[in-house]
Amino acid sequence: MTSSTKKLFNFSTTFNNPKLPPGHPKSNVVTQYTKLFNPNLHNIRPETIKSKIWWSWLFVAYFPFSQSNTMVNVIKHGVILSKTDLKFENEGVLNPAAIREGNFVHLFYRAVSKGNHSSIGYCKLEGPLSVVERRETPLLSPEFDYESHGVEDPRIVKIEDLYYLSYTAYNGVNALGALATSADLQHFEKQGLIATKLSYGEFKRLSEDKGLINKKYLRYNVHLHTAENQEAEAYIWIKNLIFFPRKINNKFCFLQRIKPDVQVVVDVEDLKELTPEFWRNYFLNFDEGIVLTPKYAHEVSYIGGGCPPIETEQGWLLIYHGVHDTLNGYVYSACAALLDLEDPRREIARLPYPLFIPAYKWELKGEVNNVCFPTGTALFDDTLYIYYGAADERIACASVSLTELLTELSHNLTKHE
Repeated sequence: MTSSTKKLFNFSTTFNNPKLPPGHPKSNVVTQYTKLFNPNLHNIRPETIKSKIWWSWLFVAYFPFSQSNTMVNVIKHGVILSKTDLKFENEGVLNPAAIREGNFVHLFYRAVSKGNHSSIGYCKLEGPLSVVERRETPLLSPEFDYESHGVEDPRIVKIEDLYYLSYTAYNGVNALGALATSADLQHFEKQGLIATKLSYGEFKRLSEDKGLINKKYLRYNVHLHTAENQEAEAYIWIKNLIFFPRKINNKFCFLQRIKPDVQVVVDVEDLKELTPEFWRNYFLNFDEGIVLTPKYAHEVSYIGGGCPPIETEQGWLLIYHGVHDTLNGYVYSACAALLDLEDPRREIARLPYPLFIPAYKWELKGEVNNVCFPTGTALFDDTLYIYYGAADERIACASVSLTELLTELSHNLTKHE
């Protein structure tokens, strides 16, 4: 603890907020946020925070609640899947796609071998947490040049009678959204790249046709102007390809991410329509496809898609990841927002604080430290189980009350100009 921090805590007044008293089941959020913004304070217990000034600084400066000062209660269930000695997953397992069928949850997870080569493994849960089956070989492996270095970070939805498993195809230089489909969750047919191949120069030219865009787009993507591998052309990275679980107005919709924002693609009647001309028109009107931009301190660096959207009466519930930079590197948090049911380009609500952040050892230390990366959910009664990659090395699960989360979002509506 720094000397200035010690002085800050040299107050005799004991923290006592009537809406969140010491020992309250939600008081763990105080510890989480303390860790989030000052990793040197990991050992501070919420009931021993001595300064009301500290409390005010933390929640006013970093979490400016628009209409609410309550928080969603999150239960962390710990690690449910770890790496093994098997060659295809001996470096890590992370970022699982999840889909519930009856009382079982199917997880399709990123499995990493030495050299950072990724494939997709599979396991089955009985209920939300108990592993009852696990393959000893990859379900999907790299086959084509565009994915020669790895198939990464899958998500899965069922649209009508077909399962859509989207993933990031990585060839050592480029990372682009790709798709595989299945009728039975056992046999998948790869459909190729969904994301377009777009050079940095072309992206800049098209997206700025109607005016300048956020300078962060150029900051995060300019390095792609020069290929790391001279034998391969470098393209803008388009990751986090996530389909909505039903068609909207009889048309496909999906999310994708070019840093620093989350974009949405709508009104696609047939995936064959995703031609170069389609993408040219899309990027000429790029600002119309930006659905979420960093807004709060915990996501100030950049954001990205997380779990497939969940349809509720209030809107599409989106669990996504937010990233902010610290002296100890980036911190990845799970976040929540609502999108309009019929026009998912419109944000309805967003939590002004992270849903949950790295707080435990398995989230703080790993292949990449300080990471909670949500990628799949399963709903059992009113409990929403969120599966996430923890520190890029293991798979963990957290749960929330869906009703409580939606209520909290209703108190934090998005104001549109």
